[in-house]
Amino acid sequence: MSTSDPPSGLVDFLADRDNAVLDLSTAVARCASALGVPEATVYLVDLQQRLLVPLDESAAAVAVDGSAAGWAYRTLSLRAGESATGGMTAWLPLLDGAERLGVLAVHAPYLDAALLRRGRALAALAAMMITSKRAYKDNVVQCTRAEPMRLPAEMLRAFLPPRTIGNHHVISTAVLEPAYEIGGDAFDHCLTRTALHATIVDAMGHNLLSGLTTAVALAACRNGRRTGSDLPELMEAVDAALGQWLPDQFCTGVLLRLDLASGALRWSNCGHPAPLLIRGNRLVEGALEREPDSPMGFSASFRSAERQVHETALEPGDRVLLYTDGLTEARLADGTEFGLERFADSVIRASTAGEVAPETLRRLIHSVLDTQSQSLRDDATILMIEWQPPGR
Repeated sequence: MSTSDPPSGLVDFLADRDNAVLDLSTAVARCASALGVPEATVYLVDLQQRLLVPLDESAAAVAVDGSAAGWAYRTLSLRAGESATGGMTAWLPLLDGAERLGVLAVHAPYLDAALLRRGRALAALAAMMITSKRAYKDNVVQCTRAEPMRLPAEMLRAFLPPRTIGNHHVISTAVLEPAYEIGGDAFDHCLTRTALHATIVDAMGHNLLSGLTTAVALAACRNGRRTGSDLPELMEAVDAALGQWLPDQFCTGVLLRLDLASGALRWSNCGHPAPLLIRGNRLVEGALEREPDSPMGFSASFRSAERQVHETALEPGDRVLLYTDGLTEARLADGTEFGLERFADSVIRASTAGEVAPETLRRLIHSVLDTQSQSLRDDATILMIEWQPPGR
């Protein structure tokens, strides 16, 4: 066997990884053994990113805030220290591309560079297994839920992409609350070789029909996008789909396309709050405000003009924020609205502190939820895009 060949135990594991009896915990344990990692535990982040929940039921959940495990999750960095039961523990982030899945705990009498390398390899393998199995393994999904989910939320979450996607040019990340009771809000984002496509949608109402409206709108966007349609055609596709199947329903939204190399941003606003632009740690007032078109779902015969596509040039480091009004209209404990100014200021302060984009939104949405006098009156969704091309 050459030095580049995987350990024989790992070869055996990979050969029967599709065995239906092999659950995720067992798969990780066998893979750890094959790689020479003494003991490893997978912790998955819950739906609201407050807890890290172990797949091993004998272990206890760990808070994302205020723990070594949470620090590794929040910062995407290795954290090591003495274990409460003796020996050492290394906490490594579990990442599927740019998406934060949780953390891997590696326990050993001592830690050295070789063991940490094997731990990183195990974390990469575990992340791939989690991503492949959560689509059809309900126990993996159940591990990340702290309470029952309402039917409209169940339907919409089946349509949602990962919270975070990205590459060396761009990061796009989103949060959506109330996590278990969403009705009409949703987001979508995807990457091609040359562009980032992103969408935020807010359907009329807060029930199963609202969720169905949003689902149809997202499906129409994706269908058009995957056949090469540009923004005007995407909006026409949504109008046509809703007009045919849900003629009494409509939704507001913003559709955008960002050229990864040049930073050219093109977007259309269909009756939605205008996106925000943060540049150089300040809000650029009115930078992306344009006269909005009518909501999607109205046929051309009911519109006063053709839908418009707007364009601007981003600068490296710019952050673009899409949001629904459930965020800015959320009531804090003193009765005041969260508001645009507080929203933008929260993002700016996080950027100044050097937080990664997904962590910025996690902390921001928690600050809204934790200071409210009551539950959200409407869905609150945020999608943030950060353009940071290499070498610029």
